[in-house]
Amino acid sequence: MKIATYNINGIKARLAALSDWLKEADPDVVLLQEIKSVDENFPREHFQDMGYSVETHGQKSFNGVAILSKFPLEDVVRGLPGDDDDEQARWIEATVMGEKAVRVCGLYLPNGNPVPGPKYDYKLAWMERLLTRAKELLMDEEPALMAGDYNIIPQDLDAAHPENWHQDALARPESRAAYRRILNLGFTEAFRTRNQSPEQYSFWDFQRGAWQRNDGIRIDHFLLTPQCADLLEDCQIDAQIRGYEKPSDHVPVWVKLDA
Repeated sequence: MKIATYNINGIKARLAALSDWLKEADPDVVLLQEIKSVDENFPREHFQDMGYSVETHGQKSFNGVAILSKFPLEDVVRGLPGDDDDEQARWIEATVMGEKAVRVCGLYLPNGNPVPGPKYDYKLAWMERLLTRAKELLMDEEPALMAGDYNIIPQDLDAAHPENWHQDALARPESRAAYRRILNLGFTEAFRTRNQSPEQYSFWDFQRGAWQRNDGIRIDHFLLTPQCADLLEDCQIDAQIRGYEKPSDHVPVWVKLDA
């Protein structure tokens, strides 16, 4: 089972690019972030015609997450538990009924800038809720993963110019510590398990020729429960997509599971 995460930065703007990549990469499941669309306006029939079932948790003009799956999806949950007043569409989860059932959680973690301020407070509070959900997933003792745009640069290795990010919400000590608290519960970070090389990024800003200079950061991650990590065969970044016509500023990251 090939599962990908992809922040597409607007489904309307990236429909052609996303469709081309789906045909090229042929993933079984895709967790999308920043669809920037309400549920009723998402082009679900387009993806159904490509063989995917579609589940969305949308929001007008901002945020929004979705799951595309060639396998049946069961027990779909929208919204990260822990704050009934949170109206931002940043979390969706479901069980993918493949040869082995896998619980997939797609997330779009808040950016948090500027620091300090209410947006950063919201980011850290959201991560506390994520920590709680992560503990529950581990208690289930089933194959599960949390994947998406974490808006976290885990370590300096994950930025071309780490010195430019140390005071940013993506790499501040508090942000990294919150991420490590989740990871250290017993999750496996799939990409670094397979690849320790530098200059491996999943995001390049649209400004200042960042892509051409490979001035990127790695902020799109897969965290796997132990039962899911046992199924891990590979994890890669499809960086070449960033050079295609009308790309997102993110690129897909994918895992291959024996499931």
